[in-house]
Amino acid sequence: MQDSRIMAAAAALMGLGMGISAAAQTKTAGEAVPRPIPGFDASAMDTTANPCDNFYQFACGNYAKLHPIPNDLPWFNQFVALYEFNTAALHQVVEQAEHAGTNRTPNEQKIGDYYEACMDTSAINQAGLTPLEPELKRINRLKSKAGLPNLIAYLNRMGVDVFMSYGSQQDLKDADKEIAVIDQGGIGLPEKDYYLRTDAHSVELRKQYVAHLDKMLTLLGDPADEAQTEADGIMKFETELAKASQGVVERRDPKATYHMEELTAFSGTAPLLSAPKYIAAMGSPKVASLNVASPEFFRGLNAAIEGTDLATLKAYMRVHLADSYSQRLPHPFEEASFDFYGHDLTGTPQQQARWKRCVNAVDGSMGDALGQLYVAKYFKPDQKQEALTMVHGIETAMGEDIQSLAWMSPETKVKAIAKLHEVADKIGYPDKWRSYAKLAIKPNDALGNSVRAREFDTAYQLNKIGKPVDRSEWYMTPPTVNAYYDPSQNSINFPAGILQPPFYDRNDPATTNYGHIGAVVGHELTHGFDDQGSQYDGHGNLSNWWTPQDKKNFEERTACVTNEYDQFQAVPGLNVNGKLTLGENTADNGGIRLAMMALMARMAMDGGKVPGPAASSAEAKFTPMQQFFIAYAQNWCTNDRAQIDRMMAQTDPHSPNPIRVKGVLVNVPEFSKAFSCRTGQAMDPAKKCRVW
Repeated sequence: MQDSRIMAAAAALMGLGMGISAAAQTKTAGEAVPRPIPGFDASAMDTTANPCDNFYQFACGNYAKLHPIPNDLPWFNQFVALYEFNTAALHQVVEQAEHAGTNRTPNEQKIGDYYEACMDTSAINQAGLTPLEPELKRINRLKSKAGLPNLIAYLNRMGVDVFMSYGSQQDLKDADKEIAVIDQGGIGLPEKDYYLRTDAHSVELRKQYVAHLDKMLTLLGDPADEAQTEADGIMKFETELAKASQGVVERRDPKATYHMEELTAFSGTAPLLSAPKYIAAMGSPKVASLNVASPEFFRGLNAAIEGTDLATLKAYMRVHLADSYSQRLPHPFEEASFDFYGHDLTGTPQQQARWKRCVNAVDGSMGDALGQLYVAKYFKPDQKQEALTMVHGIETAMGEDIQSLAWMSPETKVKAIAKLHEVADKIGYPDKWRSYAKLAIKPNDALGNSVRAREFDTAYQLNKIGKPVDRSEWYMTPPTVNAYYDPSQNSINFPAGILQPPFYDRNDPATTNYGHIGAVVGHELTHGFDDQGSQYDGHGNLSNWWTPQDKKNFEERTACVTNEYDQFQAVPGLNVNGKLTLGENTADNGGIRLAMMALMARMAMDGGKVPGPAASSAEAKFTPMQQFFIAYAQNWCTNDRAQIDRMMAQTDPHSPNPIRVKGVLVNVPEFSKAFSCRTGQAMDPAKKCRVW
C-alpha cells in the first residue's frame, strides 16, 4: 500500500498520472472554468528535431518551455491540464452546494458543509489540538503492549496507517466472494528500500524524515530532547518493518500476495497482535480464515514490537496520527507535513491553495455524491455512447490481434478470446450511486468530518466480507483523470473525468482522439493480458489458462520488454526498472497497436477517410498516421522536478513519460514507415519487442 500522505504530496502517483496547475488558483465559483490544452498542440512541438532520432523532442520539445511547473506541483503535464479543469469545475459544484440554502439535498448539505468546515482555517487554528486530544489521550493511556490490538484497530479504523492494514478484497481464486485481507503497512517513507539504500541521496532523505518526525512530535508538545530520541526510535522501528516488508517488484505478482490461512493459525504467527481481538475491534464480521498478503511481514512486525519500548511505540502512533490528519490541524502541522512529504520528497516549493485541497478532500470522502453532480454537468449520455463505440472497436481489434498471433496455439487463443468477450466496459460513472445517508457532516467540525468520513468508508469496506462481490462497484470517483483495469472483475474502467479534452474531444478528428484516449483504452484492455492480468481468467479468478509452451512463448516476449526498458535511463545514474514497469510497458506497447488497428478499421469503413471533424491547419501538415503518433506522444508531454522523477523511478510501475514515448514507438514498424525512418536510427532499432 502507498501512504496517502505521499500520494497527496505528489499530487497523483497512481495510474496514468494527474495534478493541477497554478492557473486555476484564482478561479472562484462564479467564473468560467478554463478549458484544457487542445488535443493537437502544435505549439508544444519542436519540428527542428528529427522524429527518427528523438520523437519525444519532436512532439513535445517546447512543452516544458511553455508550461513551467507551478510552485504548488511536482510536475505539469497533459493530465495536469485536464485535472486543472476538473478541479475548477468541482470548485463550482462544492461552492454551489455550500450556498444552496434550505432547499439543498442531503448530498448537497454534506458536500457543502464538509467544504465549509475544511476552508475555515481560523476555526481550525483557534481549536488547536483540542479536537485531536481524545485520540492522543487514548494513545497515552496505553499501559502495556497487551493493549495494542485494540488501539491499532482504533487507529486503523480512522485511516491511520500504523503497524499493518486490514480490509476486504475479492478472493483471487473465487471471484464471486469477498474475503478479509491483512497486509503490511506502517511505514512513513514510500516503500521498503527507502530505509535500506546506502547512496548519499537516500541517506540524506532519511535524515530529513527523522527531522520531520522530531518536528511533529515537538508540535505535539514533547520536549525537544525527548522528541529527538523518540524520532530516532521510530526510525529504527520502521526500518525493522521495512526489512520484513515485500518490495514493490515482488508485490507485482498476485500469487506473492495471496496466502489464505485459518485465523487460529495466523494468530500464532504474531501473538502480540492477537489477531482475533484486533479483527473484532476493527468492527469486522467474524472470519475463520483470511488472506495474509505478506506472511513474513507479520513475523517481523511481532519481533519489532517485542524489541521496541512502549514509549517509542506510543510516539510512533501519535506522530502518524498527527501526520495523517495534518490538513485538519493548525497551520504549523500542515506546514510541517508538507515540508517533508511535499518539499523534501517531491521537490514541490509550496502547498496547493487551500480550496484545491478541500475540493479534493470532498472528492476523496464523498466521491459518488460529488460525482453525481459533476457528470450531470460535464458528461452527457451521448458522450458515454461515443466512448463505448470506441471501446468496442478497440476490443474488436484485440480479438483480431489474438487470432493473428503466430506464437499462440489455437487452444490458448480460444481461452484468450473467451476472456476478452467477458471484459466488462465501465464508462463514465457507476450504474448505482453509493449512499452517504449514515455519514454525519457538520459545517464547523473539520477534523471530525474527516474522521467520520474515514470511519464510514472503513465500515463500508469491512461490511463486504463474506458477501457476494458487487461487480458494479467502481474504485475511482467519476471526476478522476485516470483509468484502470481490474483483473478480479475483468473490467476496464474509464471515469468521466478523463473522457474530456484533450484526451477526448468531439471537435477533433479520429486520428487525434484515437492517439489520445484510444491508446488509453487499448492500454487498459491490454492489462488484462499483461504479466499480471494474464494470470486471471475471464471471470476474474487467479487461474492458469495457458498451455506450457504458450506460457513459455509469452514469457520470452515479456523478457524482451523487460530487458529493453532496463536500458533506458530514468534519471541520471538510475535506469528504468524493467521488472517493476513490465505490466505498464506491456500495456503501453499493446495499447497503441490496438488503437491504431481500430483507427484503421474506422477509416476503412469510411473509404479511407478520417472520421470526425476535419483536421486543423496545424494537423493537416501531417499525414493521418503521423497525426495519430503525434497525438499519442503528446499524451506524455511533461515538465517534472528532479526529486519527483527520482521518487517515481524507484516506486512507480510506470516508466517516465519520455520513455513512454520512445519505449513504445521503437517497437512499432508503422511508426517508422509513417516518418520514413531507417533501420538503425534511434527510433527504428533492428530489434523490436512485441507481446500483443
